[in-house]
Amino acid sequence: MNHAHTNVFLLATLALATIVTQAADIAATSAPAETLASIDLTTRDGVAAVGGTWRYSDTRIVATQFPGPDEHGQPYGAVATTYDVQPHAGARDFDDAAWHQIDPQTLSARRGNGRLSFNWYRLRVRVPERIGAQSTSGLAIWFETRLDDYAEIWVNGEIARHYGVSGGSVVAGWNAANRVLLTRDARPGQEFQLAVFGMNGPISDTPTNYIYVREARLDFLPGAPGPAALVAHEVNVAVERRDPALDAIVPANAKLFKLAEGFIFTEGPVWSRDGRLLFSDPNANTIYSYREAAREGEPGALAVYRDRSGYDAPDIGEYGQAGSNGLTLDARGRLTINEHGRHRVTRVASDGTTTVLADSYRGKRLNSPNDLVYASDGTLYFTDPPFGLPKFYDDPRRELPFSGVYRLKGRRLTLLSRELKGPNGIALSPDQKYLYVGNWDPAAKVVLRFALARDGGVGTPHTFVDLTQQIPGEEALDGLKVDRAGNVYLSAPGGVWIFAADGRHLGTIRAPKPIHNFAWGGTDGRTLYLTARDTLYRIALLVEGVRP
Repeated sequence: MNHAHTNVFLLATLALATIVTQAADIAATSAPAETLASIDLTTRDGVAAVGGTWRYSDTRIVATQFPGPDEHGQPYGAVATTYDVQPHAGARDFDDAAWHQIDPQTLSARRGNGRLSFNWYRLRVRVPERIGAQSTSGLAIWFETRLDDYAEIWVNGEIARHYGVSGGSVVAGWNAANRVLLTRDARPGQEFQLAVFGMNGPISDTPTNYIYVREARLDFLPGAPGPAALVAHEVNVAVERRDPALDAIVPANAKLFKLAEGFIFTEGPVWSRDGRLLFSDPNANTIYSYREAAREGEPGALAVYRDRSGYDAPDIGEYGQAGSNGLTLDARGRLTINEHGRHRVTRVASDGTTTVLADSYRGKRLNSPNDLVYASDGTLYFTDPPFGLPKFYDDPRRELPFSGVYRLKGRRLTLLSRELKGPNGIALSPDQKYLYVGNWDPAAKVVLRFALARDGGVGTPHTFVDLTQQIPGEEALDGLKVDRAGNVYLSAPGGVWIFAADGRHLGTIRAPKPIHNFAWGGTDGRTLYLTARDTLYRIALLVEGVRP
């Protein structure tokens, strides 16, 4: 979990009553009649209202190498020369500080070099509290732009690829409007990074004109609070391949699909025995279920599986992440839950009966159990940092002076380790000889590997991975899973990092939004479902994962 994203619980609980399943409206190209207010982003006043600055860069066409198609049409054939564009500036965190700042009133100025040319416009938008008399809270926000000649639109590092659709994120047509949804449920102060890729066309008959912005605006409409399932559609994904062994794990033509959005902070997913994905939103105090659509072109089914999943006391408003976090199944398929606010680990029977498995150690209440995994003999291992407490390490509710890694065997709870400041993700190797534990600590971004004894105890840990110097910043290590070949998958800044059992970094899957946890699912166990803050994704891999 990312304990920096807190204090938004009350906003989430207000939205629960209006959930859940609705189709994506990505492809709308005309302003609905109920538009309540608009901001013209081609004016200085409009850009000032959203606290932004337009930035601009030309784009170069460069030669590159890429495999040709094999007999199945996939990129595994002979390598040949092809072309790409530079820079790739759609990512949310792309550094455009050195780009030219342009006056919004000059967006209509002709840019690019004519003929076959491309360029980028970028603008960060902050949602104002009001537009005139209209409050923005809870509204839907659409961005619409019209370029001469074509455009593609990235929002917060994501560009959607809806099958057969034009006019949303992708090219709409000759001088046509592109219209994309930023949010269904706006919050004042919320930020969106917009990146507009301009193209001069028609490309097959290069024109004697240039690229310019005809219009750009934000439209505010009545909102639709709460999360929503979408028609599953492809979005951008990048795969960093550092070792040839990754080719046996991640397809050369990997596809990432967006399934649902509008959450506050998704976490702790597990694939249930009845073919649903269960996952937590600790900020919303809720466990959701998601089932894939029965037919292509329809949205999946999203529902509240369990509300008040981690806490329900009167002081709940003081908590940022009071709800459940890690979820798993025991050998009988019963859901086991780490409940942040109640400081406990519970198990839910098929009839809804809840059994408390652990809530204290040596008479002192647990901090906020985070992640968990069962061994084949029924032994439960879990981590217990204080991230579910309102003030984390300094919270007066905290009774244990350390963060622990625990083993629950039968009714006996044993502390295995207290050396990590923020023990978080936890997983067992496929042969169950090793226990992996990740650390959410900006000062020590490490994964420890413990050798397991026959009685379930652990020996002196070995540092399996240390990314402290490699990934600076306040974000640290989160979810942790393994596949049946023994490879280790780690949520860390930059995406899903994949390591061989000997610690070699094989590569990284980079999604548009930060990935904080994931679970193996699907009929063959080769689909990885990714919980990415406010979004749910999936990606099909070539290996089968270890599922509870």
